[in-house]
Amino acid sequence: MNKQLRITTENRTRLETVIPLSTPYLVFLDPSNICNQQCNFCPTGNHALIKSVGRQQTMMDFYLYRHIIDQFADFPEKIKVLRLYKDGEPLLNPFLPDMINYARDTGHFKQIDTTTNGRLLTYAMTKKLILAGLNKIFISVPFDYDGAYLFNIIYFYEHSRGKCEMFLKIAGDYLTEAEQERFLKIFTPVCDSIAIEHTAPCWPEFHVEHVNPEVGIYGQSIGKEVDVCPYIFYSMAINSNGTVSLCFLDWQNKYLIGDLKVEKVKDVWDGWRLHAYRISHLNKLRKTHIQFCSNCKQLLYGMPDDIDQYAGEILERIHKQ
Repeated sequence: MNKQLRITTENRTRLETVIPLSTPYLVFLDPSNICNQQCNFCPTGNHALIKSVGRQQTMMDFYLYRHIIDQFADFPEKIKVLRLYKDGEPLLNPFLPDMINYARDTGHFKQIDTTTNGRLLTYAMTKKLILAGLNKIFISVPFDYDGAYLFNIIYFYEHSRGKCEMFLKIAGDYLTEAEQERFLKIFTPVCDSIAIEHTAPCWPEFHVEHVNPEVGIYGQSIGKEVDVCPYIFYSMAINSNGTVSLCFLDWQNKYLIGDLKVEKVKDVWDGWRLHAYRISHLNKLRKTHIQFCSNCKQLLYGMPDDIDQYAGEILERIHKQ
């Protein structure tokens, strides 16, 4: 059993040596931007807030999904990770197993994973996800888990070993020390890895309570906030309606760099909008460019790659292309 961080720097490619990338490493693709939970540390659970910012609640259409997935053949290399998750609960989309199966059969992705609260992880769903070829599942355990929930977790673990890796986590800032110990005691034997994580104000323009200003998401000490966001150089965030966000933290679906209903995936990745943001960040203008980036705390509370000192070198390489 591994009690470990969800993010690790071990065997990680040094971004400064490979940017600019012809192929994204990580693609977030949202099957559903709707959620069946109302966690107060996540904007999606605040229905009034979502309505007020004009974000439509949608599930990705399967035909649009296939249209998007097929286009990853245009990249020169395979995508390292297709993450079927961004804003909502993926298991709400009844076509999720079909989405996994379709993506797997294309051969465009080295790993397919998802993130869920596990509420809908029934015996039947477990069988479908494993048969479809899901490689990894991250489960955010709700605070009010019960016996039925635990049995579903056990069932998944017993039937997925050697096929799909299971990672369990819970937001420890809302739990007492005794509750944290209970969580670890109950769930450690029935998963591949487990962690108690911390809440953080990572979503720009969304307030999160119970934040420890000295501890990051993964329990690490807060260090330097990087100037250059690394995520826009290696990841792509596709919303459930087919639009593409600048960042996976764009919960408002407001900072858009493309629309895959009318544009090609590779054209968006190589396009002028994303290019302009990258150049701005490399010129250390992140906090003066747009409010969204200036208010982002993921670069403080997360564990982002630090490419600050290589910004000039990367700029030169990009300009020579």
